[in-house]
Amino acid sequence: MNTIITNTKKFIPGIIVCTLIAAFSFFAGSKFPIIGGPVFAIILGMLLHKFTSAESLKAGIGFSSKKVLHWAVILLGFGLNLNIVLKTGLQSLPIIISTIATSLIIAFVLQKLLKTPVDIATLVGVGSSICGGSAIAATAPVIKAKDEDVAQAISIIFFFNVLAALVFPALGGILGFSTDNGEAFGIFAGTAVNDTSSVTACASTWDTLYHLGSQTLDKAVTVKLTRTLAIIPITVILGLMQAKKASSKNEEGKISIKKILPMFIIYFILASVITTIASHFGIADEFFAPAKTLSKFFIIIAMAAIGLNTDIVKLIKTGGKPLFIGFSCWIGISLVSLGMQSILGLW
Repeated sequence: MNTIITNTKKFIPGIIVCTLIAAFSFFAGSKFPIIGGPVFAIILGMLLHKFTSAESLKAGIGFSSKKVLHWAVILLGFGLNLNIVLKTGLQSLPIIISTIATSLIIAFVLQKLLKTPVDIATLVGVGSSICGGSAIAATAPVIKAKDEDVAQAISIIFFFNVLAALVFPALGGILGFSTDNGEAFGIFAGTAVNDTSSVTACASTWDTLYHLGSQTLDKAVTVKLTRTLAIIPITVILGLMQAKKASSKNEEGKISIKKILPMFIIYFILASVITTIASHFGIADEFFAPAKTLSKFFIIIAMAAIGLNTDIVKLIKTGGKPLFIGFSCWIGISLVSLGMQSILGLW
């Protein structure tokens, strides 16, 4: 018993530091949603990196960047009602598949050409194509990415999210998207913008500009939720690749389901199934709102910990090539989204 208490105590100081940063960042993110709490947390963490190197904080910071991140992904599943996603998201499925494939191919090709680390290219490709920070949070433990790679990927995704939220509404007008119906622009925002907060900002701006109520926003968020489901096959594929790599090096023996599909992803799937079944029995999605809010806060805690483990100077020095990969993925996704909508007659 004393051993358990002692082992638990060593985590407390670091967890408290991460939680305090997260509390401020959560509040700041609510005031500036285009930036979002996770970005505030990771930036603050990096700025405080040199002041939080005490040995007493390391265990708690490490716990927050790994275990709390797992819990955040699990709780994320309570925001996925599969009935709604499948019912209204199928229309955009060809576009989603095309944009995800485009981003991953671009990231893979540029990683080879630029000789960048595989992990950072993977995180940028996955974050750009699926759902920004949430996808990076789910993927990082599977590929055993370093905190510095996660911080760099989040920073790159954030940069292009802000650009998209600011530029896309004006671009939509220039390209001739319908101003009487927000569905086409909603699909574009939902497939070409990465993070939920930026998707919301982009779609809400279009609704406000053309007095469409929440028509564009509703469509964009549904498409975004459909993209989020891609976390499952992506983590399975990456888990399989990681397991084969470890097996070939005789690091962990035979390939097992647990190595391919981590338990936190299984719980994420179960959470989305619970939400879907509950809705079938008349339980409103709002019932799970506290779990979704807690998921967001846990992600912010984890991002604070990742920031605290990251040397900002080193990050800036090594950021050129990953930034170019992020830019290329962003442009590729945007062009493919527009092209597929045109082919399918949605725009």
